[in-house]
Amino acid sequence: MTTLILTVAGADRPGLVAAVADVVDAHGGNWENSSLAELAGTFAGVIEVSVPTDRAGDLETALRAIQGQGLLTLSVLTGTRGVAEEDEERLLVMQVLGNDHPGIVREVSAVLNAHALSIEELATETRDAAMAGGRLFEASVIAKVPPTVDLDALRADLERLATEIQVDITLG
Repeated sequence: MTTLILTVAGADRPGLVAAVADVVDAHGGNWENSSLAELAGTFAGVIEVSVPTDRAGDLETALRAIQGQGLLTLSVLTGTRGVAEEDEERLLVMQVLGNDHPGIVREVSAVLNAHALSIEELATETRDAAMAGGRLFEASVIAKVPPTVDLDALRADLERLATEIQVDITLG
């Protein structure tokens, strides 16, 4: 089996997911994992598909053919899985909440990178602050923590950062 990673983006309209799913199914592929969302009128996402190795090329060709059906972009990459590596790593779950301002994602990701963490999932949202006015920024992060990471040093750096950029960072 071959793992393909599809990235899709286009003007949001009914049927985009169905079009991709139909092509995957028609070529013996299996839709395994995905993260898809509508953002500001654009539909975008990442999809992990497994397909028999001998059918991967045909699936890629067929997927590229649907670009004219409303998808502005569609990229196909071959995925890799490092099972042995994954067994050694732990996951860190983190929530970030504070008044919205530029640079929050940059600052948080810089601290994670400085400690060699790899972001598995990142979901962000801004919304109106109900009582205080203004905008709130909220992020949910899941990151891989290599066994060599000093968790106390990571926690201290995140606490320092939270104070500097005036957000709450909660580790779960």
